[in-house]
Parts: sequence; C-alpha cells; structure tokens
Amino acid sequence: MSADDRARDEAPRPQISEERREIRGLIQRLEVRSWHQAAQALGCLALAGAVSFLPTHAGLSQDGRHALFILVLAAGLWVSEAVAAYGVALLVVALEILLLGELGRDGEDWSRFLAPWASPLLWLFLGGFVLGMGATKTGLDRWLARRVLMLSGTTPARALFGLMAVGFTLSMFMSNTAAAATLLAIATPIAASRPAGDPWKKAVFLGVAVATNLGGMGTLIGSPPNAIAAGALGGLDAFDFTRWMLVGLPPALVLFVVSYAWLSFRYAPSDVSEARLPSISVEHRLPAWRQMLVIGVFGSTLLLWMTGGIHGVPTPVVSFLPITAFAATGILRAQDIRELQWDVLLLLFGGLALGLSVTETGLASWLVEQVPVSALGRVSLALGAAYATALLSNFMSNTAAANILIPIGVALGHGFEAPMAVSIALSASSAMCLPISTPPNAIAFAGGELGNRDFLSIGLVLAVIAPALAVAWCTLVLG
Repeated sequence: MSADDRARDEAPRPQISEERREIRGLIQRLEVRSWHQAAQALGCLALAGAVSFLPTHAGLSQDGRHALFILVLAAGLWVSEAVAAYGVALLVVALEILLLGELGRDGEDWSRFLAPWASPLLWLFLGGFVLGMGATKTGLDRWLARRVLMLSGTTPARALFGLMAVGFTLSMFMSNTAAAATLLAIATPIAASRPAGDPWKKAVFLGVAVATNLGGMGTLIGSPPNAIAAGALGGLDAFDFTRWMLVGLPPALVLFVVSYAWLSFRYAPSDVSEARLPSISVEHRLPAWRQMLVIGVFGSTLLLWMTGGIHGVPTPVVSFLPITAFAATGILRAQDIRELQWDVLLLLFGGLALGLSVTETGLASWLVEQVPVSALGRVSLALGAAYATALLSNFMSNTAAANILIPIGVALGHGFEAPMAVSIALSASSAMCLPISTPPNAIAFAGGELGNRDFLSIGLVLAVIAPALAVAWCTLVLG
C-alpha cells in the first residue's frame, strides 16, 4: 500500500465513525419520542371516542356527541402534550368544520368556526405583542428596568421589590415570556454581585418568574386566559380594557405583595450589602427618535385603551395604532413580524372556536344537567373550577387549561357566568409549582440557582391563596 493510500485510510475514519454514532443515537431518540407521542395521541383518540359514543348520553344530540368528542380529544392532547398546543387548536377547528360544518350542503355553515380568527380579541392581543416587540427592539424595556431599580434602591429588599415591580408591570402589557427574558438579563448581574451561597439569589430568580406570571392577571392583554374569559362572556362588549383592570388588577396586586413577603422571609439575604446595577449594552442604544416614537405610541395606546368609555373608540381599533405606526416607520421589520407569537394567537383562535361548538351544539347545557349545581351552590362550583384550573395549569399550558374549563364553567354557572369565567382565568395564572409550569418559570430556572423545591414552595402558597382570592373578589365585584 502506498503512502497516499495509508494517509487516506487514517484519521478520518474514527471521526466519521463518531459522527455516525452521534447521528444514529439522535435518530433513535427521535424515533422513540415520535412513537411515544403517536401512542399518546392514539390513546387520546380512543378515550375521546369511548367517552363520546359508547354511553347512551340521553338528551345529547348527535352534534353534541361530536362536540364532546372534540372537547375530550383536545383536552387529552393538551394534557399529554402529544401534539403542540397550537396544533391541537388547529385540529379543533378542522374537526369542527368536518363534523359540525355540514359540508356539501347549501350555505356556508362551516365558516362560523373560522370567524373567531377575526375576533377583536385576537387583534387586541396582536396589538399587545407589537407593543412588547417595539419596547424590546428599542431597548425601552431594559431602560425602564434599570431606571426603576435606580429609583427603588439597591439594598436586597428594595432591589427585589423593584425587580418584581418591573416584571409585574411589563407583563401587563407584553408577553410574560418576553418580560421574564428581559428581567433575567437584569437579574443575573444583580444576583452575581451577591456572595456565594447567599439564599437571596434564589429570591431574585423566583421573583422574575412570580412577578411576570402575576402581572398578566392585571390586563386583558396580559395573559391569553383573560381573553378567553372575555370571549366566553360576550367579547369586549362585556369586558373592555378598563373593566378587566378593575377586576383583575386588585387580586394580582394582593398576590404580588404576598409573594414578595414570602420570598423576602423564605430567602433572607446573608448580609445587607448593596446589589450592583446592570448596564445596558451599546447594541441596544438605538436612535433617539425611535425610542421617543415607541414611548409616545406606547403611552398613547395605553391611554386610549384605558379611556375607551370617554372617546368611544373600540379597544381593538386602538390596537392598530402601534401595529401601523411601528410597521410604517420601520421600527418593526419583516423579520420582527415573523417572530411575533403567532402560536399564541392560533391557540386563542382554537379556544374561541371550541367554546363556540360547546355552546351551539347544546353540549354546555347537557353538561350542566349532569352536575348537581343547586346542591353545590354557585360559590362552591366556582371554587372547584378555580382550584381545578390551578392544578391543571401546573402540568399543561394555562391557555389550554382555560380553553377546556372556561366554556364548561360558564355553562355551569348559570346566572353567575362572569365570576366563574374570570375566576378561572385568574387562577390559570397562578400555576408556579414546577419549572415547566409556565415559560417564565423555565426562564428563571435557566438562571442556574433554582431547584424544583424552590418553585414548589412559592407555587403551593399561590395555588392555595389565588383561587380562593379570585373567587371571593369576583363574587364581590361581579356577582
């Protein structure tokens, strides 16, 4: 064998062999996961079919059976996560068109299941997403975070309060995931400035998760379950931006204070030396005119949202102000628009369509007849639904949990619909027992200071208090 042949046979083989082993292992893992998900999906399909079509279900129409099948299948897929949440939402709409849409007949009865895509609530959420993207793109969110920390002070107690106040406020008007990511960039250097082993570091990262989760309770655009509840109660005619704030913000503030007190007590700092403020990198210092435009549009949009009763401009129409202003001025480019949370909008779309089919087919009324409503009482039913939502939301998307439980809750709470729906929506935002319960939890967990038990301690406190507080408050102001 020549020297060239020997050189050709050497060296590359071990590397290629190693790469092949890695690729083969990856494919095997993917195959196992795919088969596992397929088995879960088939199990959900079988369960939905058995629940919907095997019993007699006296008094339930054929369309009602189909709606029950869609509801149980969607619930199973959302709980098992065998299919992506937004994929389940699209499957819901497709099955409604197929099973309930009267395809092949005169008219376009099927089109009513597509109508929720044009719901004003979705445009309201899109406006909120655009506002959040504009604030992130220009660095307004980071500037605000640093400014608040400068005003609140840098002692451990004040820094934690300022950090949580920023997260709470940001998540009222932008995605809580984006708010948590923004806050993590501020929290990390603050925690790093503390001595090694200081328990207060855990409070910093837990504060990121808790504040951004709770802040979403305060406004109609703060969390998707809020929009689902408003849609189930008649849309923005029943709950506009200001009315939701009057209902949702007080319990959110109470839970914020409780959480801050618990974190301060549970993770008291080892000393009271001041934390270091993070700096804002040069790459985020965009032209001043862009920042001023975003500030002006942000403030104008919020003011118009909150004064709808005075000027009469519908809340979704106001959402077009940031959408058009940021797009026309180039603050948001095509790539930024692609990065908006379209999957959340699709999930909302599917939830509204699911509520439509549950109501129109008579399934909601039939479900009410199966539950001893008069024996349990309205408040007891609301408490049961609220605690069930908090429990379920810890193991699945809180939006998916709201999609399942809000239509049923509204049907069960005849004459008590508003307290029932709003309590369920607010309880969905209290799920914080696990790192995987919400995206902000996962983001905070990525900071590297937290373990599962840390989430469980604050999560159990909120899981016990939040549903009862939500029901009591909603009964008082809406009942």
